[in-house]
Amino acid sequence: MKSVEKIINDIEALRPIPYTYHKIIEMTKNPDSSINELVDIITYDQGATANILRACNSSYFGLSRKITSIKHAIAYMGLDRLVNLIIVDSAASNFRRGQEGYDLTEGELWRYSVFSALIAQSLAEKNQQKNIPFIFTSALLKDIGKVILHTYVNDSFNEITFMVKEKGLAFIEAEKEVIGIDHAELGAKVAAKWNFSPNMVNIIKNHHFPELAPPDDLSIPIVYLADSICMMMGIGVGSDGLAYRYHQEVMDKLHFSNIDVQKTIADSLEKLKDVETLVNSTGGN
Repeated sequence: MKSVEKIINDIEALRPIPYTYHKIIEMTKNPDSSINELVDIITYDQGATANILRACNSSYFGLSRKITSIKHAIAYMGLDRLVNLIIVDSAASNFRRGQEGYDLTEGELWRYSVFSALIAQSLAEKNQQKNIPFIFTSALLKDIGKVILHTYVNDSFNEITFMVKEKGLAFIEAEKEVIGIDHAELGAKVAAKWNFSPNMVNIIKNHHFPELAPPDDLSIPIVYLADSICMMMGIGVGSDGLAYRYHQEVMDKLHFSNIDVQKTIADSLEKLKDVETLVNSTGGN
């Protein structure tokens, strides 16, 4: 078993999500917040301001005149698209590298995480959830633990595979057994260190275990189902993707049919192209 303390200390190597994003999330939850208040927060973050204006003035939008203010950028891009751009752009530097232990090449985990977040957003909208930006972010960051843990998984891969094949453990259970901590638990520690809400920490920690969700909370089932749909499509599968348990009852709980799955996939693929174009237009991280 590896030193869990050493693994947790590796969190320091990650690039934290900017404080600006936390403030934006708080404001999107508050119906009394104004666009002017949001503009004031973003304006004081030079990096976010530069990236947003660069994206808004990119060839993607093809505007006839140059946008020079955040307020005008919000008007053209829309609040949801702007919030998604900020968090996706902020997370890109951590996710773009390859994760050898999970057999994910450069960019695979980032693309999978964005696609999973977009599907979760679509599921949240269908279920009329009020905390959609929160669910989007939880889905995007749920596998941040893999960015750290992949080297330890690589070192212990034969042991973990043995546990999966011979003992019938899910991959995440085998991680915990062999290494002493699993990627979801580690991801929750990252979220806690970055001062995300206890609810988000809980979603990241339990995103493979929808049965642990409170009866009246659909956040974990939504993030779990988004993850499962990605696996069905073969996006971000890696070495562990097929070694998890599928819970059909989650689809039933969310009143989600196979036709709904197909529509969500098609819609989210279009949105993924959208987000990739916007992030690339900022120059990436």
